[in-house]
Amino acid sequence: MIKNIVVLVVLTVVFSLGFSNMAFAQGVQTSGGVDVEGTWYLGEGLQVGDYFEYSLCELDLNDCAPIKLQMWIKGEIPYETESLWDARVVIYDGDKIIKGSWGLGKSSPEPITFDDDLFDYAIAFKSSLAWLGAFATSVEGDRIHGPQKFSDPAWGKIGAIGGAQLVPVRTETISVPAGTVDTVVVGWYSGNYNHIWIVDDFPFPVKAETYAWVTTGIAPTMHKYTLLDFTENVVDDPFKDIVETVTKEKLFGCPTKFYDYTSGRVSPNTHTMTIQYNYAPAFPLEGCDIDWKINFMNKFNDVEFVDQLHYDIWVLDEDGNLLRSYAQELGRAELFNGFGQIHVLLPVKEEAGIVGYTIFIHGTGPEYEIPDPTLGGFATIEIEIIENPLFEKTTTPEVISPPEVTTPQEIPNWIKTNAGWWADGSIDDASFVGGIQYLIENEIMKIPTTSPGSTGGSTEIPNWIKTNAGWWADGSIDDASFVGGIQYLIENGIMSISS
Repeated sequence: MIKNIVVLVVLTVVFSLGFSNMAFAQGVQTSGGVDVEGTWYLGEGLQVGDYFEYSLCELDLNDCAPIKLQMWIKGEIPYETESLWDARVVIYDGDKIIKGSWGLGKSSPEPITFDDDLFDYAIAFKSSLAWLGAFATSVEGDRIHGPQKFSDPAWGKIGAIGGAQLVPVRTETISVPAGTVDTVVVGWYSGNYNHIWIVDDFPFPVKAETYAWVTTGIAPTMHKYTLLDFTENVVDDPFKDIVETVTKEKLFGCPTKFYDYTSGRVSPNTHTMTIQYNYAPAFPLEGCDIDWKINFMNKFNDVEFVDQLHYDIWVLDEDGNLLRSYAQELGRAELFNGFGQIHVLLPVKEEAGIVGYTIFIHGTGPEYEIPDPTLGGFATIEIEIIENPLFEKTTTPEVISPPEVTTPQEIPNWIKTNAGWWADGSIDDASFVGGIQYLIENEIMKIPTTSPGSTGGSTEIPNWIKTNAGWWADGSIDDASFVGGIQYLIENGIMSISS
């Protein structure tokens, strides 16, 4: 599957927005109903003492691997000729806990100042939760980017996708973990329907599901988030007892900025594509990161990307035995990228010397389907690792078996994360069922022998299955209980398993 990234003018789909007799339900809304002739802007109603908790993902942050963000508005801080919101932040990213602060602008609450180790998260915040700040700010005199009316036919044009309009779409009552609210949905169409749910007089959207603009193939998620919790008038520091994990940058003296990339081009052993790579630093330190930027290109056209990639990064020993898999370290059988453009920070766990990093391509195809191996293959890039006196040496790594999609293995943690997201409405039924079906077909998740039922009846997934998924995600029920729910879906023809 090849995609060509171009800019196209797309036909805007304009929706009719009916506001008759709309009132906001109890929940995160704190100041009454909606003035249907009123306005909204990013940061509306934000005040000292506000506490927010979101689950979110953003395309450029680990290919939209989900994180949890907690943010508390402690007060205000001076900055040049103005003042900023003093926001204290905790990020939960896999097994990392990062504490810090960033200064949010007053006209639009986007990070203007931030701690160095929050850089990537501040950028992701600006590109997701604060994305609407490009269209709606508190600057009353700005007719283009000031507060936007709910009754307006459009809030602006999105230049990145050829000028499609951001429009108020509809009103909708939704339930998120923080509560049940009446919302206004704003969105656009770019091959997929992109929606952001906002609440009048609430500073940030409560939910979003948006997709990147691509010309072919299935569009990857651009950003997605859900409000998990909100509390007003928090006086005491809610993060005082949270212990930050010590980063390897501090522990091993690793660089946090990367310059002077080493570049190259290789072909996989199958000669099915061209792999363009850039990495930094040129001589990585033991225990630190290698910053990889990898493009998978059509071998006949170096401006066309190969999309929908199922891939991994391996380290092999001298005999070609697999020592470690980056995907397995993240709790996955493989990694997926919809664009063919990858940016990852790969931790160096090897000792000083020449190390071969193997880019392994399982194949191409939709994320939750078995990849087509036609374009599969691998290529190895050798890098000299430099000794780091601060790095604690380990024993010789144990050889592990290469990951086979047909090999039964423990259910990865990311599946439980998906289950939790499905339970709170962050991903749809099709995405969740497709993921579970993929795991079962490849024997990553094993279920008892089950006779597929007829699809003649209802194929709607019962609410109790979603409840089970949420309980399973937070550890309230075991695998067997959850598998029982999956078995129910198969027996009743809601989920079908191919032979």
